[in-house]
Amino acid sequence: MRRFILAIDQGTTGTTAIIFDMQGRPVCQGYQEFTQYYPKPGWVEHDPNEIWQATLGAISGALRGPVQAGEIVSIGISNQRETIVAWDKASGEPVGNAVVWQCRRTAPMCQELMNGGYTKTIQRKTGLVLDPYFSGTKIAWMLDNLTGLKARAQNGDILFGTVDSWLIWCLTGGKRHITDYTNASRTLLYNIHELDWDQELLELFDIPPHVLPKVLPSSGFFGTTDNIRCLPAGIPICGVAGDQQAALFGQTCFEPGMVKNTYGTGCFVLMNTGQTAIESKQGLLTTIAWGLEPNKVEYALEGSVFVGGAVVQWLRDELGLIEDAAETESLAEAVSDTAGVYLVPAFVGLGTPHWDPYARGAILGLTRGVNRNHIVRAALESIAYQSGDVIRSMAKDAAIPIPTLRVDGGASVNNFLMQFQADILNVEVERPQVIETTAMGAAFLAGLGCGIWPNLDDIAHTWQEERKFIPRLDDEKHKALLTGWQRAVERSLGWVEAEK
Repeated sequence: MRRFILAIDQGTTGTTAIIFDMQGRPVCQGYQEFTQYYPKPGWVEHDPNEIWQATLGAISGALRGPVQAGEIVSIGISNQRETIVAWDKASGEPVGNAVVWQCRRTAPMCQELMNGGYTKTIQRKTGLVLDPYFSGTKIAWMLDNLTGLKARAQNGDILFGTVDSWLIWCLTGGKRHITDYTNASRTLLYNIHELDWDQELLELFDIPPHVLPKVLPSSGFFGTTDNIRCLPAGIPICGVAGDQQAALFGQTCFEPGMVKNTYGTGCFVLMNTGQTAIESKQGLLTTIAWGLEPNKVEYALEGSVFVGGAVVQWLRDELGLIEDAAETESLAEAVSDTAGVYLVPAFVGLGTPHWDPYARGAILGLTRGVNRNHIVRAALESIAYQSGDVIRSMAKDAAIPIPTLRVDGGASVNNFLMQFQADILNVEVERPQVIETTAMGAAFLAGLGCGIWPNLDDIAHTWQEERKFIPRLDDEKHKALLTGWQRAVERSLGWVEAEK
């Protein structure tokens, strides 16, 4: 019988399901978007049931190809991280919309905790900074603001989880409330050194521990499918990781010092630091890269760009400057530069290295001659500028020069963006043949967990380069562009506070 691995890549704007063969090659895939909800400025929500239905739709779409459901021998899951779902333990019904990683509603709570002197304690235990981005304050907000939820949680009637936990619950017919090391490490509640939910932090956020999932290694047994309309019962789920850790694994960055950047809704740069958890002095996060066996993990440094590919969606959906993301490459190349325009897409604040939830988006340097092409080019360049800020910070923290950057994600197909990334970083950029490395990482973890690939060396041999981008900017031009970007960012910082 033929054997295949199903990878579920549950993202911020939709779910992708890709079926891989035993050589790690994608065979067929499905995709389904779901609705983004913005109930207030800076707030972002998803409907958990829509996420689940989109997941089923994506799986059904993938199964319209040459693979039969009965030929799937293992399932891997990668997911948007930090987004929090709460659901009724008995009925499995969500108690409200999920609070998405992009949501800034807990900025006042984070500020209050900073004022209370908790920043260093949280960073020391979790490797994270105090920012609305992470899950802990979202759970605390839901408990405090959804009527009756705190009492129901204390009574053991409510479960909380990141999106992987929600999908595992749904896939297993409500039998398993589980997460993995990588997702747990993004909650502000998990001690990444002791590998356990931290009692002091749970008390700080007033979160009862029994609402949280059990934490397992990223590769291994998570449960089996049960009562799913598009899949037979009994397929084991053997790999789970947050999307960016999955992409690091999918890029086969198994050695300390290897770096990847995923260009999705946001951009996420990770460097494998092996068994050493490096404490950042540059505003980076220390996080768990993965754990392949109990009580043993690899660590990573991470930097986050909140608005990456989402700026292209903004050009399309809000401004109407483009009809399709694919247009941006030719529009950007239609002009020789941005005519001095810089676009800072701080729509939900700025991440690494600024961590300013009060920053807001700005377009600077406008003159009468600026046209659509200049704006589109500035939007694409903003993705590379933000990523460059992160990677330079990472090199300082790790004290390791970064000669090569491996790239993936939807926007990495844009040749203009990849060339500009190489130029503004002054490093070589390598794009693999399979850019869906997040799904590939989930498939690799699942295949490793069920014994299809016996070790990491076998997985590493599957990675193949599609194209390499070589830096070509001279020093003077490079310096001038970076100086202009830094000036633009400075003007976007603290904008909401300035309005008060």
